[in-house]
Amino acid sequence: MHRILKILTGRLMIVIPLIVLQFVFLVTLLYQFAISMQLLTVFSVVSIVLSIYVVNRTEDPAYKLAWIMLILAVPVVGVPLYLIAGNRKVPKKLFNGTMRANKEMDGLLQMDYDLIYEVSRKDSSAADILRYGTLTGDYPVYRNTISTYYRSGEEWFEDYKKALSSAKHFIFMEYFILDRGSCWDEVLEILERKAQEGVEVKLIYDDFGSITLPSDYDRTLREKGIEAYSFNHIRPAFIVQMNNRDHRKLTVIDNNIAFTGGVNLADEYMNRIVRFGYWKDSVIRLEGEAVWSFTVMFLGMLSYCRPSEIGMPDYRSYQLPCAKVNDGGCYQPFSDTPTDKENTVLTMQLNLINHAHQYIYIDTPYLIPTDSVLQALMRAARNGVDVRILTPAIPDKKTVFQITRGNYRRLLQAGVKIYEYTPGFNHAKNFVMDDKMAIVGSANMDYRTYFLHLENGVLMYQTPQIIKIREDFEDSISRSKEITLQEDAKTNIVVHLMRMILNLFIPLV
Repeated sequence: MHRILKILTGRLMIVIPLIVLQFVFLVTLLYQFAISMQLLTVFSVVSIVLSIYVVNRTEDPAYKLAWIMLILAVPVVGVPLYLIAGNRKVPKKLFNGTMRANKEMDGLLQMDYDLIYEVSRKDSSAADILRYGTLTGDYPVYRNTISTYYRSGEEWFEDYKKALSSAKHFIFMEYFILDRGSCWDEVLEILERKAQEGVEVKLIYDDFGSITLPSDYDRTLREKGIEAYSFNHIRPAFIVQMNNRDHRKLTVIDNNIAFTGGVNLADEYMNRIVRFGYWKDSVIRLEGEAVWSFTVMFLGMLSYCRPSEIGMPDYRSYQLPCAKVNDGGCYQPFSDTPTDKENTVLTMQLNLINHAHQYIYIDTPYLIPTDSVLQALMRAARNGVDVRILTPAIPDKKTVFQITRGNYRRLLQAGVKIYEYTPGFNHAKNFVMDDKMAIVGSANMDYRTYFLHLENGVLMYQTPQIIKIREDFEDSISRSKEITLQEDAKTNIVVHLMRMILNLFIPLV
């Protein structure tokens, strides 16, 4: 209730109505223009030509179908909207800024191809998956690293605060959601104290994800000695760039410790308040050489967010010596951005599904896969792979949950096992495969993750924590409800129809 009141009295209640009014005004203007200039026939012809163009693009079939339906059904609206947003064009400022940051990162990450060759001699399948990241994204694979897996936000939070308190040189933080409450108060107290001690504290948060904060909250933090920036500041304007959000979740401490996973910095993630039953989540902690990739990852975003008059950060000055540790496994931190043409998260998820021989277990709050992911899951199950997916039983977004359930039937028919987490909301974002590879990070299984958001995570091979991730999944499904085809068949036909309609247009949102 407290969060709802904050939203009702916050910026969102101003921004959304203004954007809706602008959209209605734009549609009305387009129709009046088309009618007055007798251009309705022209729009109809253009819609057919544009639809042919869309059909021949190398895009996800569901994405293309949604646009074609809109373009042909309402040409006067669909044609201009596609020209504005249909190519998933990234705003010029975001594109140029991230490209500039990428140039600054050139040469900072060194590839260890010998390590991949070593893996290939034992496991060519795993080497292929690791090689994808090095060849397409310049994401190194590291050996001298250890990790700790946390099964929930509250299990992680105490260790997180201790790690922050241990900082001697710098703390980098980047989160989709910051929300004022007891958790953020405790973290902020530590950050202020460390800043007073001379530790560099830098923070980036997404302005939409943190919409309950005041619009100038980053300025308030800077006054406390924390270099803070809100990413892609929300404006009451019907513009494409509002669609691109920083969904990453990471913390780096002294180039020695890094955290990433599904947890944001708000009370519900640590179950201090109850919003959707018990909040199930996960975090991975890295120590050692692989942390450098997260350091560079954050500095790249800082380069984009920081005003040009302050200047670019000196990347090398943050490459502090790290602990000499090794758990025998391999780690490949990665990020994904809509500013390039490589869908890293999508391909990494597909790689794990396609290379699974025994099992692939998936935690996801939203099951809205592309056609390629859907087909891969069904193909794996038909090939005898044990494919299991855990979704929430109590959703945070009811409409999105209906779309998630709308994807159950085809998967169940192919032999995929689906569970809903009975205690509450499963927000974990994990893939674990054959006891040898796993991904933990910020990425969901939906179109926004694949094509619009900035995401991050870590791919692991033969690390001890992979077994713990699998055991966590098995424990969670033991307290969950398995969904069957018989149960799905009982769903009201009107609900099924609604799900199909929603599923048709969700790629556009």
